Amino acid sequence: MISRYSSRLIRHGGESLGQSFLAEKLSRAKAYDRIAGFFSPSIIQVAGEEIAAIGKVRVVANSKITFNLYAASREPSMPAFKQALWNEWCEFELPEKPISGSVLERLYHLLNTGRMEVRILPDDRFGLIHGKAGVITFHDGSKTAFMGSANESITAWQLNYELVWEDNAPEAVTWVQNEFDSLWGDAHALTLTEEIIKDIQRTAKRKVFSIPEWHGNPNPAAPIIESPVYRHQNGLWNHQKYFVQRAFEEHKRYDGARLILADQVGLGKTLQLAMAAQLIALHGKYPVLIIVPKTLMQQWQEEFWNLLEVPSAYWTGSSWVDENGVEHEKGGQYIQHCPRRIGIISQGLISRRGNAYSTILKGNYECVIIDEAHRARRKSMGSNPENESRPEVNNLLDFIQQIATKTKTLLLATATPVQLHPIEAWDLLSALSIGKPHVLGNEYSPWRQPSQALEMLNQSAERLDDVEFWNWIRNPLPPADEKDETGVLPFRSIRNTLNMEDAVAVADLEAQADMDAPTKSKVRNLKASYFRYHNPFIRNIIRRKRSYLEETIDPETNKPYLQKVEVKLFGEDDIEALELPGYLQDAYDAAVEYCRLLAKRTRSAGFLQTLLLRRIGSSMVAGLNTARKLLGEARNEEFDMEEEDSTEFEDVIPEQGSSKNTPEENEMLTRIVNALADRLDADPKYNRVIHLLDHGATDTGPWLDRGCILFSQYYDTAEYVASRLSAHYHDLTIGLYAGSQKSAIYQDGRKTRIEREKIKRMVKAGEIKLIVGTDAASEGLNLQILGSLINLDLPWNPTRLEQRKGRIQRIGQRFEKVYVYNMRYLKSVEDAVHARLSARLNDIHDLFGQIPDTLEDVWVHTALGRIEEAQNRINAVVQKHPFDIRYNTNANITGPKWEECSEVLNKVERLELLGSGWR
Repeated sequence: MISRYSSRLIRHGGESLGQSFLAEKLSRAKAYDRIAGFFSPSIIQVAGEEIAAIGKVRVVANSKITFNLYAASREPSMPAFKQALWNEWCEFELPEKPISGSVLERLYHLLNTGRMEVRILPDDRFGLIHGKAGVITFHDGSKTAFMGSANESITAWQLNYELVWEDNAPEAVTWVQNEFDSLWGDAHALTLTEEIIKDIQRTAKRKVFSIPEWHGNPNPAAPIIESPVYRHQNGLWNHQKYFVQRAFEEHKRYDGARLILADQVGLGKTLQLAMAAQLIALHGKYPVLIIVPKTLMQQWQEEFWNLLEVPSAYWTGSSWVDENGVEHEKGGQYIQHCPRRIGIISQGLISRRGNAYSTILKGNYECVIIDEAHRARRKSMGSNPENESRPEVNNLLDFIQQIATKTKTLLLATATPVQLHPIEAWDLLSALSIGKPHVLGNEYSPWRQPSQALEMLNQSAERLDDVEFWNWIRNPLPPADEKDETGVLPFRSIRNTLNMEDAVAVADLEAQADMDAPTKSKVRNLKASYFRYHNPFIRNIIRRKRSYLEETIDPETNKPYLQKVEVKLFGEDDIEALELPGYLQDAYDAAVEYCRLLAKRTRSAGFLQTLLLRRIGSSMVAGLNTARKLLGEARNEEFDMEEEDSTEFEDVIPEQGSSKNTPEENEMLTRIVNALADRLDADPKYNRVIHLLDHGATDTGPWLDRGCILFSQYYDTAEYVASRLSAHYHDLTIGLYAGSQKSAIYQDGRKTRIEREKIKRMVKAGEIKLIVGTDAASEGLNLQILGSLINLDLPWNPTRLEQRKGRIQRIGQRFEKVYVYNMRYLKSVEDAVHARLSARLNDIHDLFGQIPDTLEDVWVHTALGRIEEAQNRINAVVQKHPFDIRYNTNANITGPKWEECSEVLNKVERLELLGSGWR
């Protein structure tokens, strides 16, 4: 029999469609199969008691997951699936009316016990599941089927205008059941993830706290658990939560944390620091100051707002710009009037020691964060730098030493706390320790003496007597929650015996004599491990390597701490390197000779002496532009470099021109122009790019299929390649990501200038899968959606090479393996340096987690023929890291279970506090 239902007609009787039809039918049911457009927990509000009494409920619904995501792995537990399903869960949950805790508890119980199952189908399997239908099996064995417009939501069954058509005829029931079974059993159907089920349980217990209530017991998860990074992104990995929690706990314990975050590139360093900054800002009363390279200011602001929903402002040099792009109060005197609790300024203001330097030092801060802190250094190492009593330091290190007295928490970030000598790490820790004895102890601590401290790092404590050893560990004495390599807390009982709170950093020297025998024995037993696992370097420098996180199993999940993103590197073997054709070999030889001639008569830095060689190795067009510029033949617009490189170059090049060169130099430059001018279309690097994009490298398939970013350190190279690629790929939108308002998109050969932020959005949305970038894109650009990278040139500053790779080898990458091709010409400077460094490059990378900036000198010395100096620079890199042992242990990784946090900080109060300006 067919029955027809209209919500319009039913409402005249004072009921809803859900009550008169769905609840009534389900009250007599033992099973329920449902095809729904999407799944929503509010169905429990419509017929909660009735559904709870049913033995089995099955729902099949839609998902925006695409086959591209599905093809990445057939395992529904893989991050691509989890993330897509999680995003949809959050989207669908928010528009619904508030759901009571009891309703959600009932839903969780049904899902957790298996009495309700939900399966999700990718949208491109059948398109939108627009047909809604269901089969209800009654206790007496009879069945009925229905179809209609209603989704499985409270809005559909109680509020919307909906139509339902019921038919209990056997052929109708069989027809609907077959449709359901086909969708339910589809090979592409995914089960609802454990994360979503647990979030239903968390939300059922949800309680909102005011800021004063939160201050009474400040759970760090409360302001973060419902932020966009959890609701719309990948959430947090254990190593990230560990750092945030530790920084916040030490901020409270010592009235100021002092840590160096030295994670490898791509492990979410900015996000960790931003979260710590938010917690500290919410907990305290003073401003938060963040100092980063100029090119990263907007990235920091974006991560604050897009991932944490935290307002902030950055300083342009004349005004503050907030998260909405609104400028506030222009004029240099207003730098101390930031309109947000968190302000971001350029590191250049500090390095140049301008007016902002002294103005900033007049304020008091709750927290100061300094990114790229390895730039804070001594001006000279000398032969024995650890014996220098008062070394001369650069402006940034001097600033850190001064700001330490003006802030509670001071956090430094750098992937390379040691560039050449361990004293560099000691310098940073020494600055952090100002006013905070828990870092290196008080003024009497042996850790305050670099010569003694660095020597002991490589020594055994067994040679020390008990009193000497006690003097090393007591000042500062590690906190009670300090774990050893086995997870034991060796310092808890010592502190308990001495009646020392964790906030007290230094124990009395005489305390050792007054200890009872068991405590003396515990201290003595620490001789085997203290200098390896508990010294202040290990404790205060938080450094995790990607390889360790990817290869170490989390005992709680039985899975690696971090999703592995393997890098398959091409271009390393000579067979993959590029041959210099005759015309390019002639130009390259002339460039080598020009650099040698210039170095003989000028004292300019190695950068300028070798600039022509760097650029001709980048692309033929860059080499040609440079030669013409040096001859005085090129217009300014024909020679376009990127950001800091252009500033240094333009300071000198206008003084050149043919009249300023020697005849021999002009001869070499003319040889270059003649060799390259008519052959730009035959650039070997561009031809190799096309081959990689269309055909790939060995056993990879075409790189264009997975998306690719191409890097050059020079804008004219990047622009030339982007333009030619656009002419080659007519149907693709190609992005050019650069600095100084130079970014653009190319469509069918036409160039349109756009903002960099729009390129980011287009890449994320999948509208751009081929992008050419300068090194402005090597920092602050997250390209997890792309699976390959081509380095058109090798930057002589090796840190940039690591930063480039970090754009795709990062958390959330959808491919398990990414491809990187490093282009170099045989018999070039890059080739010579590669051969010279290859024996040690892996060791150096493993040692530091990143290649030190100082190895740039190897390229310069090699280019100028100073081979012995190049080798000496390589040999100067320390052979063994003096405090690397405990960087990668579970003690530095295991994070709290924030995902289960049901305490939520009031969003309105949080935004109001963080949106207030500096006082």
